[in-house]
Amino acid sequence: MKPGSILDSKFYKGDVHKIAENLLGKIFVRELNGKTLKGKIVEVEAYDGLIDEASHAFNGKTKRNEVMFKMGGLLYVYFTYGMHYCANVVTGNINDPKAVLLRGIEPIEGIEQMSVNRYGKKSCTQKEFINLTNGPAKLCKAFGIERTENGTDLTGDKIFILDPSKPVKPEIITTTRIGINKSVNLPWRYYIKNNPFISKK
Repeated sequence: MKPGSILDSKFYKGDVHKIAENLLGKIFVRELNGKTLKGKIVEVEAYDGLIDEASHAFNGKTKRNEVMFKMGGLLYVYFTYGMHYCANVVTGNINDPKAVLLRGIEPIEGIEQMSVNRYGKKSCTQKEFINLTNGPAKLCKAFGIERTENGTDLTGDKIFILDPSKPVKPEIITTTRIGINKSVNLPWRYYIKNNPFISKK
């Protein structure tokens, strides 16, 4: 694929951990009400429903998680704690439920609209800016991602991921995942070193 182009379906096939690492530095894009919202992916977590007790798919297919069992390249959006949405990139093949949770994004374009979505106002303080998209629920709120976006084809033109036009290979830190109580020792969280928009250092 050419730099600056939308990632095609081939990108989302293969090892979920390699895909997770390769997503770092890519550009997440949402076309929303005639406006373009963009941000650099800086933090992710991998989930493997076949062996990972923390995965929604570990106990089999349900109405909630059925998108995880489809072909890679879809957006899996779920509701949690009765108030938040989180977005995942589905990877792999049919009936091989694996996904990468988007945990942190560095805002690039459409920041006013992101601020409206998160804070109800066009401008934000420096502290609010740093907190705009530095968490899975925060970035969904900023990008206007809710249940209706579940199953969106990431190779389409509504929500997609770009290969940056001037890619820079990031220095990646690997740690255990955050906010789970099962499979807690798996080192499946990946983030760009020293980026201020990661959810937790």
